[in-house]
Formats: sequence, C-alpha cells, structure tokens
Amino acid sequence: MAQTSIWRRMPVDQVDEPGHGGGGVLAKSLGLWQLTAIGVGGIIGVGIFSLAGLVAHGDADNPAVGPGVLFSFLVAGVASAAAALSYAEFAGMVPRAGSAYTYGYVALGEVIGWFIGWDLLLEYIAIVAVVAIGISGYLGAFLDGFGLSIPVALSATADEAEGGVVNLPAVLICLLVTFILSRGTRTFGRFELIAVAIKILLILFIIGLGLFYIDTGNYSPFLPNGFGPVLTGAATVFFAVFGYDAMSTAAEEAHDGRRHMPKAIILSLVIAMVLYVAATLVLTGLQSYEEIDPTAGFASAFSNVGLPVIASIISVFAVLSILTVMLTFLLGVTRVWFSMSRDGLLPRWFSGVDRHGTPQRVTWIAGIGSALLAGVFPIRTVADLTNIGILSAFVVVCVAVIVFRRTRPDAARTFRLPWMPVVPAIGVLFSLFLISRLHWETWLRFGVWLLLGLVIYFAYGRRHSLLNPDSPHHRRLGERSS
Repeated sequence: MAQTSIWRRMPVDQVDEPGHGGGGVLAKSLGLWQLTAIGVGGIIGVGIFSLAGLVAHGDADNPAVGPGVLFSFLVAGVASAAAALSYAEFAGMVPRAGSAYTYGYVALGEVIGWFIGWDLLLEYIAIVAVVAIGISGYLGAFLDGFGLSIPVALSATADEAEGGVVNLPAVLICLLVTFILSRGTRTFGRFELIAVAIKILLILFIIGLGLFYIDTGNYSPFLPNGFGPVLTGAATVFFAVFGYDAMSTAAEEAHDGRRHMPKAIILSLVIAMVLYVAATLVLTGLQSYEEIDPTAGFASAFSNVGLPVIASIISVFAVLSILTVMLTFLLGVTRVWFSMSRDGLLPRWFSGVDRHGTPQRVTWIAGIGSALLAGVFPIRTVADLTNIGILSAFVVVCVAVIVFRRTRPDAARTFRLPWMPVVPAIGVLFSLFLISRLHWETWLRFGVWLLLGLVIYFAYGRRHSLLNPDSPHHRRLGERSS
C-alpha cells in the first residue's frame, strides 16, 4: 500500500518503541492495581450519583424510565462488555498511548485512526464537563443542607434555570482537576488509588444502609412508560460504563502494559457493573422515581427517608468520588492528543513533555476547554454528545479487532477475546443501536465536528504524518536514525 495513501497503517511492531515518532516519552509509573483504579475511577461516578436519577426521573424530552433504570444499565453494560473484550485484546498487543485512535490506525488505516482520535478529543473533554456539572449539583445539595446557596446566575446555565448565566462551580472544578493531573502521572496514580478505594467504600455504605429503608411500593410500576424509554436511557447511561476506554490511553505509562492492561480493563468493568446494579435498586427503592432529584439522586433519596445528615455526607464524598472520573478522562484526552501529535497528525508542539514526562501543554488546553463546556451547556446535551462519540469509537475497535485477527494472526497477543467474531459483532450492533436512540441534534453536532476534522486532516495531518515519506517529520526522523 502506498505510503501516501490515507489508508496507510502504522506498523504494529513499532508502536511500542520508546519515543517512536521523535516526540516526548511518557514516564512509566503505573501497575495493575493503579490501572484498575483508573478504570474503576472512570466508570463509577456520575453514572450512579447523577445519571441514574436523571434517567429514572425523566426530563422534558425523555419520558421516565422509573425503577427500570436497572435495565438501562444492563443493556449498556452488555454493549460495553463486548467492546471491553475487544479493547483488552488490542491493549495486550499495542501498549501505547492513544487507545482507540492507535488501534484504528494499526488495523484499519490512518484516516480511520484520525477520525476516531479527533472524535475522542471532543468526547473526552465533554465527559470531563459532564462530570463537573454533576459535581456542581451535589455541591449545591450539600450547601442547601446548611441553609446556604449559590446565586442562580453563578450556578446554572440559561437552559437549566431562569436567570442562569454560568455554572461557576463546574468551571472551577475542571480547573482544579487539571491542576492535579498536571502534577504528573505518579502523583495522579496515587491520588486515584486512594480516591477509588474511598469511592467503593462509600457506595457499599450507601447500598448497605439503603437496604434498611427500601419501600418496595416504590418499585411499582417498574416500567411506567414501557420498555422503549429503557433503550433511550441506555444510550444516555452508556456514558457511565466505558471508563476503561480512557484508562487504556495510559498503556504506555504502565510498567507491563501487555500483561496488565487486559486484566485491568476486565476487572474494572466487572467491579463497576456489580455496584451499578445494586445501587440503582437501592436508589429507586428509597424514593419514588417521580420525586428523585435528577442532579443529586442519592442525596435527595436519603433526605426523603429522614436521613439528611447521611445525605450531606453522601454529597461531600460524591464530589471526591466523581473527581476520579474527571481525572481519568482528562488523562485520556491528553494522551490521545499527545499521541496524534507525536505521529505528526497534529502539530508537534503538542507532544512536548516536562521533566516528569507529563504533556503539560495539552493538559491545560483540554482542561480549559472542558471548563468552558461545563460553564455554558446543560448536562444532558453534553452527555449525549459524549455518548455518540464513544459509541462510534467502540464500533471502530470492534471492527478493527475482527480485521486484525484476519490480517495479522501472527501478532503476539497476551489476551485473545473469546467467540470471535461473535463478541465484537455484538459490540458493533449494540453500539449502532444505541447511537440510533440519540437525538438528531446530537448527530448534527457530531457531524459538524467530524467535518471540521476532515478539513484539518487533509490540510495538515496527511502531509505531516510520520508515515508519509515526504513529510518534514519523517525526514528529520530519518536523519537522526542515520
């Protein structure tokens, strides 16, 4: 295949070479349990503390799912599990920053890798914004418990409340998380491990205590509007079951990425799904779905059963636990951006790292971008935009693992997903189905972003790609190697 073709593929035997591409080198500082903590940290958070209540309660555009929100999580979990196994096989072969971007580049060609990378830049930044909005809701619930409140103009957007202007708490939270990540991967990994342990203990506490206050009458009707809203709800809560995707972008920073990445991906998803199922049953048992607060579900549910102190405690620890989601996805966007830059598809300036092996430039650019989104857009708009992008990435990875098993059966694999090609095919079908349940406005925004990416690729990325022998980056790399 000509090296000037948009379908040229990155050689799999080169992708894990230190400094491949001549850019910066990321520091290796993550073990199995730190990787698993990053995955769990990315999966568990806003899904339990915000989106579960939002989908169960419903909103102006989406009918209530009610206690059947449990099924929304299960449907999303099946699609996610099929994709997770595909990610695990690639992660064992390609332990390199970039995740779905790199997998698509290796198996399907440069233009596919570009589209997925470009897609993930927006989606990961949007995820950070969504979670910041969720934290802002719990912060408001916590202050309300003390009779305090933030002015509407500084705590909500115009679409969320009359008189709303900007969600200032969400903006400040984005900047705080950016600062933590900018301190280096080792510091981030330690913080994530401790915070995830606290998060799991909090959720187990919520489940254990909530069991004593469940009113089974709240489970009737279990599906107040039939099964249709369950599927739409699954498309929304899908946001909550794919943190392992962002975790896989840290493969290059793992001590033994080929062995540890597949294990961490599977472990993190299993732990998360068990906790999600139990938590949604408790949430909808504590309070009627019609009365659940869409932004701070568990806080309102425990207040409803006469435990306002517990509600305040949950609000405080929910903020800490949801921070780990932001950290995971901010890590994800910076590593995808770094990898695309190092490969020449974006300006090389973005691939610079500091003395600790941290890409500071893209970290702060992405952090400020997420702060702007969080400040001016409502949570559902940003969540749906996020989901269409990640679901698209899942389709590409599931197709890529099938293609690569056929084109490179000899490639070293530390994990082989079972029942090929049935499992990845299920991932493709579920992902496409969930995409079809999203609103047309989401499709429009996504299409505009991809069109902009196409212009940038042909104007810059194709000509500067390291795989293009006529690119200035390729020539400089050849001069250094000679």
